[in-house]
Amino acid sequence: MIKLGVNVDHVATLRQARLIKEPDPVEAAVWAEHAGADGITVHLREDTRHIQRRDVSLLKEILKTKLNLEMSVNREVVDFACDIKPYMATLVPEKREELTTEGGLDVKGNEKEVSEAAERLINKNVKVSLFIDPDIQQIKSAKNLDVNIVELHTGSYAEAENDEKIVSELQKLIEAAAFARDSGMVVNAGHGLNYRNTKKLCRNIPFLNELNIGHSIVARSVFSGISEAVREMKRLITE
Repeated sequence: MIKLGVNVDHVATLRQARLIKEPDPVEAAVWAEHAGADGITVHLREDTRHIQRRDVSLLKEILKTKLNLEMSVNREVVDFACDIKPYMATLVPEKREELTTEGGLDVKGNEKEVSEAAERLINKNVKVSLFIDPDIQQIKSAKNLDVNIVELHTGSYAEAENDEKIVSELQKLIEAAAFARDSGMVVNAGHGLNYRNTKKLCRNIPFLNELNIGHSIVARSVFSGISEAVREMKRLITE
């Protein structure tokens, strides 16, 4: 069954808007875990605009499931991750001016930096995943670095505005996921997934290992509470 990783970054975004102590993303992670989340994902950005190092340290100590730390290949961030030792580190591209991650990591064009970061993390017994676009060449580059987990960027699929575009973007994901699986890799997916488009993705790529979903769940929880928002997403994935 496809697992659900819940990203609580945007709980931290709300907290940082006032620079106070609440709402606490660590507390949100505990509620999400109790509601059935299979893991918790946070993105420790270089500018720490939402998730703070304190959050990551606490999550590593208290989570009963697993911690997936999204991060750039910045040396200081890699140093921190090697010290904290999350269950998994997902390497992502990062630009300071972006609102959120805008695309997949260019593994092929940044092989040296990605390889060095991945090797350091793996040597600390941290699983490494690469967040990439559904592109065969990027998957091949990831495989060449001896990384056996990829997370396919679903943003273009999630943002497609008509049936033709949805079918086209979904087909790219299907083909990329199948290629990665046939190459012996674990295939995760995420970005922009919500309560309308997740079920179709699961039906068409049933061998996905895990979906990482954040903003949609946090947005739904404003009205229904974090526990019910997580349970509802789990139901959609299971169905």
